[in-house]
Amino acid sequence: MRAAVLAERGKAGLTVTDFAEPVPAAGEAVMKVHAASINHVDLYMRDSGAGISHELPLILGVDGAGEIVEAPAGSHLKPGDPVVLYPMASCGRCRACQAGDQANCSTFSISGETRHGCFAELIAMPEHCFVPKPDNLSWEAAATLPVAYLTAWRMLFGRNPLQSAETVLIVGIGGGVAAACLQMAKMVGAQTIVTSSSDEKLKWARDLGADFGINYNTDKVAKQVMALTGAEGVDMVVDTVGEASWGDSLRSLRRSGRLVTCGATTGGHPSADIQRLFSKQLAIYGSTTGSLEEFRQLIEATRRGLIQPLIDRQYPLAKLPEGLERMERAEQRGKLVVNVSS
Repeated sequence: MRAAVLAERGKAGLTVTDFAEPVPAAGEAVMKVHAASINHVDLYMRDSGAGISHELPLILGVDGAGEIVEAPAGSHLKPGDPVVLYPMASCGRCRACQAGDQANCSTFSISGETRHGCFAELIAMPEHCFVPKPDNLSWEAAATLPVAYLTAWRMLFGRNPLQSAETVLIVGIGGGVAAACLQMAKMVGAQTIVTSSSDEKLKWARDLGADFGINYNTDKVAKQVMALTGAEGVDMVVDTVGEASWGDSLRSLRRSGRLVTCGATTGGHPSADIQRLFSKQLAIYGSTTGSLEEFRQLIEATRRGLIQPLIDRQYPLAKLPEGLERMERAEQRGKLVVNVSS
């Protein structure tokens, strides 16, 4: 089969080539991948991969949607079923799994990170990882959900859910998670403030329903947030940027406000600003992916038309490197999708 295989670190080490088809283990099904989508972790795996247990060569690609071609005996799946991949293969036995929180499984593996991923014609995963695809979603739209949209869902509605009467600051609009957070915040009626270095992206966000936009290259973000909120600050900050935006994110919070982070694309070692944390009684918590139940909730929201996945550009598998370069330049507005079956 054709697959995007990382044989060594760096751009030259990732090639679209022939690779052995997957042999499913006990309890695993095989999906023919129709579409996959690109995430920042693909860049990270290509260039570093530090802290993620894996071996090379590795097929990249966490997200995917397609149809079942092989299922284990007695499975709820059958060949031809249209499905979306839940990318976490959890053990089903640990404390977190027993509580229904697969995202905190003690021994999970993730497609495209710790096992072969979706930038390939076929992928094998445990049968519980395949969830029915809504009829109203294209393969491409469905493929955007497992990472960016599921991460956004857990960030906004997980530990301390965003409420309709609250205001949220979304840092770095344009990326998949940030754009998904904007859609979900508007879905529940929250007031939204977004930031970007691009006036074009800010206009795009306002067209999507953002209430206010701040260009962090020309304006002081925290000062503008305080002006927009009557010097009170926002209830929640969604920060996927990290070191470069951290100070403004903390200064933008109201007393007892909360900051949720799922990434650190500009660095992972900002000032802790401990005095501000305790004096304003702020909460900071991390979030990544989500549980299987949260994934089902997200898919149901898309089935009802409450969320329409945002796609920036689409690429054939052979041109995956072009999509990675666009993400590396931070030019995308929404998700970058790879059409695998075409």
